[in-house]
Amino acid sequence: MIDYISGRIAELSPTQVVIDNHGIGYSIEISIQTYNALQGQESAKIYIHQHVSQKEEVEVYYGFASKDERALFELIISVNGVGVSSARIMLSSMSSDELREAIISENVAKIKSVKGIGLKSAQRLILELKDKITKGEGSNTAILIQTPDSETVEEASRALMMLGFAKPNVNKAIQSILKNNPTAKVEEIIKAALKML
Repeated sequence: MIDYISGRIAELSPTQVVIDNHGIGYSIEISIQTYNALQGQESAKIYIHQHVSQKEEVEVYYGFASKDERALFELIISVNGVGVSSARIMLSSMSSDELREAIISENVAKIKSVKGIGLKSAQRLILELKDKITKGEGSNTAILIQTPDSETVEEASRALMMLGFAKPNVNKAIQSILKNNPTAKVEEIIKAALKML
């Protein structure tokens, strides 16, 4: 089992990072939280959760900038009916602290606002995780927010499509967001779009 991979950041997008470790490039799926933390860095230490899809027998690495975020991800996927994709979207829609707060305060509406999480899943998350989160101790992750380059719209669009949304819907959402906030950063566009799609 791999605990972490450290090395040079070869590629970085809002949904994926490629870490070059001694000439081997590890492709790792990430959340917006981890993307924010990695921006502007040349190298990184990524904490890994290995997931093997039983349908396709494909091994996928999910990576996190902190052990704290990985622990929360693993708590979320321990809930029956909540998969790795939904967990990643949750951690892209809210910070770890916001998500913990929503679960502890039993804020069903906030959890249900995440794409792919229905009423029953939101209630199940609260029921199964509230006590565990209350007992556990979490640490804050320093988020480094940098201004992206002129490819902001393209990068946000590509990331949303990789999360499973249709291109026409993504384009419509991004246009609406930029109308209200023309200087929105890529992570702001993605977060706002996840609430709309």
